[in-house]
Amino acid sequence: MSYQLEVCIDNIESLAYAIAGGATRIELCSSLALGGLTPNAGLIKQAVQSSSIPIYVMIRPRQGDFLYDCDDVEIMAEDIRTAAKYGASGVVLGLLDKEGHVDMPRSIRLVKLARELDLGVTFHRAFDQCRHPEQALEDVIALGCERILTSGLAANASEGVATLNAMVQQAEGRIAIMAGAGVSSDNVASIIASSGVNEVHLSGKSTRQSKMHYIADDAKMGASDIDDFAIPITSSEKIRAVTKVLNSL
Repeated sequence: MSYQLEVCIDNIESLAYAIAGGATRIELCSSLALGGLTPNAGLIKQAVQSSSIPIYVMIRPRQGDFLYDCDDVEIMAEDIRTAAKYGASGVVLGLLDKEGHVDMPRSIRLVKLARELDLGVTFHRAFDQCRHPEQALEDVIALGCERILTSGLAANASEGVATLNAMVQQAEGRIAIMAGAGVSSDNVASIIASSGVNEVHLSGKSTRQSKMHYIADDAKMGASDIDDFAIPITSSEKIRAVTKVLNSL
């Protein structure tokens, strides 16, 4: 069986590393430390121009929950148009209402726009915060999304394999179920065997030290526990290790 390996990145340096490791699709974000937010137009344009594999752009206008108001949705619609303008293959989004159900009215609008612009759509891990996963799955299928990125409503995909398997069975091929959260070369084979998914998602997170010669110790650009001179990047080695396992299955 052929497996899809999606790698999420939040900087252009990581793109080449992800592709070299064997990624078959990219989820392009900013701020992976916050779960992934919408990347800027410059990053979208550069990534699409530089990539040999499909780029799916995260459409998430802020950190926090997935309950969006009209202003948020206007921003998301414009970001979808930007993704299409610069040649992305698809977008990644997820909206819930205050009761934890898929926000169908707003989701219908955004998915319809994406499809009119010839963009594929992934429903992201907002799904993992829904109240009724069985109904949410049917709702996402009705929207016309290609796949759902999910940990099986658990802290990570390993812990959510039973729910992932139930989703695969319920979907019956109508939509792809992509396992994400905590996926690595150590557990990807067991996740696939137990859940029946054929798409997996990971970041392969690593860091490199800044190339600055002068390191300012006192001034911090954000939270005090974040090292401004450690640059988060994708590890080709981690992605390649997962690719090796997938190729052996």
